[in-house]
Amino acid sequence: MEVGCGEATTLRGVIEKLSHVPEYSLGFDLSWSRVAHGLHYLSEKQIQASLFVADLFNIPLADDSIDIVYTSHSLEPNGGREKEAIKELLRVARHAVVLIEPIYELASPEAQERMRYHGYIRGLKDVATQLGAVVTNYKLLDFTPNPLNPSGLLLLEKATTVNSTVGISWSCPLTRTRLEDIGDVFESKETGLVYPVLRGIPMLNASNAIVASGITDGTIN
Repeated sequence: MEVGCGEATTLRGVIEKLSHVPEYSLGFDLSWSRVAHGLHYLSEKQIQASLFVADLFNIPLADDSIDIVYTSHSLEPNGGREKEAIKELLRVARHAVVLIEPIYELASPEAQERMRYHGYIRGLKDVATQLGAVVTNYKLLDFTPNPLNPSGLLLLEKATTVNSTVGISWSCPLTRTRLEDIGDVFESKETGLVYPVLRGIPMLNASNAIVASGITDGTIN
């Protein structure tokens, strides 16, 4: 799953490079429009993936529900919220989190100055270690289009992994109760909340929740 997938151009490249086709490929972004463009782009390239709208600090998925979670410069602007972000990614990952992000500590003095100015993330390795992840790879990539914003790799493996054959396990971002995809909405029967699907794109931000117990209790079909 890609966190902050935008128009799904990176997701497409990742899927095409995999040695086998995963049962599920997912991506999400805060912007409905970017996700909509992403779905159109993937359709043109004949690539199957489920895209949805969500917040990286409140991912609408159950704990240990996705084998591999990755980012590509989507954590970058969230300086000061590093612990929040990595904790949430580790929560939903079964095995590992792959971060392709600028690494402040390995950057040049000029790049560090720019990153401080823009409020970019710092200390990702230390934060991940504090949260119990095992950092098995930590380096700058050999190629970066902008030397002042160098891409780095952090591979975070979970100390305890979970094996599961269960499909996508959706979770209400407000209550963490189970969410079920029933077509035009995602419903939480336990709470009476539903989340709309706008032109085929699930809107799974907490702010999108609608109280609609008439749907969830079956009195309105």
